[in-house]
Amino acid sequence: MAAGSRIRNVAIIAHVDHGKTTLVDKLLAQAGGLKSHGETTERIMDSNDLERERGITILAKNTAIQYGEYIINIVDTPGHADFGGEVERIMKMVDGVLLVVDAFEGCMPQTRFVMRKAIEQGLKPIVVVNKMDRENARPAEVVDEVLDLLIDLGADEEDLDFPVVYASAVGGWASTRYTEAGRDMVPIYESILRYVPAPKVEEGSLRFQVTLLDYNDYLGRIAIGRISRGSLRAGGTVEIAKRDGGREQARVTKLFGFRGLERIEMDEIEAGDMAAVAGLGKVSVGETAGLPGEVEALPLLKIDEPTLQMNFLVNNSPFAGRDGEPVTARKLAARLLRETETDVSLRVDETERPEVFTVSGRGELHLSILIETMRREGMEFQVSMPQVIVKEIDGAKCEPFEYMMADVPEEAVGTVMEKMGSRRGELLNMETKGGWTRLAYSIPARGLVGFRTEFLTDTKGYGIMNHTYDGYKPWKGEISRRRNGALIAWETGVAKTYGLLNVESRGTLFIAPGTDVYEGMIVGENSREQDLAVNVCKEKQMSNMRSSTKEETVKLKAPRNLSLEQSIEYIADDELVEVTPKSIRLRKLTLQKNEREKYEKARRL
Repeated sequence: MAAGSRIRNVAIIAHVDHGKTTLVDKLLAQAGGLKSHGETTERIMDSNDLERERGITILAKNTAIQYGEYIINIVDTPGHADFGGEVERIMKMVDGVLLVVDAFEGCMPQTRFVMRKAIEQGLKPIVVVNKMDRENARPAEVVDEVLDLLIDLGADEEDLDFPVVYASAVGGWASTRYTEAGRDMVPIYESILRYVPAPKVEEGSLRFQVTLLDYNDYLGRIAIGRISRGSLRAGGTVEIAKRDGGREQARVTKLFGFRGLERIEMDEIEAGDMAAVAGLGKVSVGETAGLPGEVEALPLLKIDEPTLQMNFLVNNSPFAGRDGEPVTARKLAARLLRETETDVSLRVDETERPEVFTVSGRGELHLSILIETMRREGMEFQVSMPQVIVKEIDGAKCEPFEYMMADVPEEAVGTVMEKMGSRRGELLNMETKGGWTRLAYSIPARGLVGFRTEFLTDTKGYGIMNHTYDGYKPWKGEISRRRNGALIAWETGVAKTYGLLNVESRGTLFIAPGTDVYEGMIVGENSREQDLAVNVCKEKQMSNMRSSTKEETVKLKAPRNLSLEQSIEYIADDELVEVTPKSIRLRKLTLQKNEREKYEKARRL
């Protein structure tokens, strides 16, 4: 066989939670890709703890399946809009895509996003209608939805004649007919070999473009990409065409190929295959490596610009260091900069204050994943309210927008539409079917900050909301955020039942009895617009007129426990979230009550 003819490079793309990672697991298992590991864990491709807990793919991952005499390289891509930049770059590495669509939910916002990127790259999809085991599966309608989507995206006639495979990843089977279940995943393997072309191998010397980055404490930055020409050898010297137009030489210290779940160290990898390369220094996404004096730069790959930013601060609260070693500005800066080694959509900038760093990312989830990862590493720090990044385009003030799709129970449609209107959302489409209404909106990204919690409350937990980046558009004007003030502890101590009972009528509590609090810490939400300082540490005074064992019969309501994402969404511009390995606390930027009052007076003047 000619070089590359036994290789198939395919990306697996889908909306979040449509089952693509489980599908890859089954493809690996049935092809024998897990036997050497003795692996039985579900969703093996999601190796990160956060990925397993949240049920999402955060990082793109490569694997290779040996099927007969063929090698099928599969790249499992993120399904959430915040990580869509990786999806776009991966399209440059592959020759076809498996588009996985839920047999009940059908086409969703991220389905549209990933298919648009595939069509722009000229890739024809193999449509996999997954979750055929669902009780309300509607495969025929879902295939029609995919067809309508492709027509809407401007696909050509050839792309509209796409092959369809019906599957249950959980059940481990696939079939070319939706009326009958299959026995194994063979129809998917065969569809890949039949419909995904072999990689085009050009004549000439080495050409390798970096598509993804990884990092290893021992090897440093690892460049991942596809070799389009020639071959790459371990120990060889290459020249890199940099993003700024310069040239830089480097030596390939380690060369890895992908086989199953492992990276296998290799001496040489030929054109058409994918490789992971160590030793290329500060190589970046989109740069091209070739032989010294012969490198021909490929067009640079687009790196999505950040749309949201927040400040990361050294923890200076009264409880700093309780849960571990205090983190200095130097350590915080080093950890944030290390993240930029692999995440090219992340920006870290210093500020006028040495203990404060501005971190910019693709969205709330992108930044909250970083915060949670750092927290689990034992770090403690503080973060500010997220702010959208505003740009000037053709002389006009512009802001990032999101395309949002929501499935809402009929009785909650009015409430959701009213909320979306107040957040400057523009209704694009509305469809009602079987007691549910699907709403499609274009809305400023800042309008969605803090909205998910309200949405779940308004729909009693039944609503489904998804959104994807929709570009920069003219500024929509002011959007009101949280209307209620905060309940703020006015002294440091331990929260008591009696003190909390006295405060409970003022609003909603975030803490339970026995919680350590400090002056300026937010302990609840006021039922009114103003902030209110409260004494949650107050104890009942005992006297000889009353037995100390005779307590109030009134019981406290359960406090509202805010998750990390909810905490970030909740805070105002004069508040911070204190993040430690054991706790998440909300606090005012200025802790002392009299100092806060001075600040408010000065702001009103």
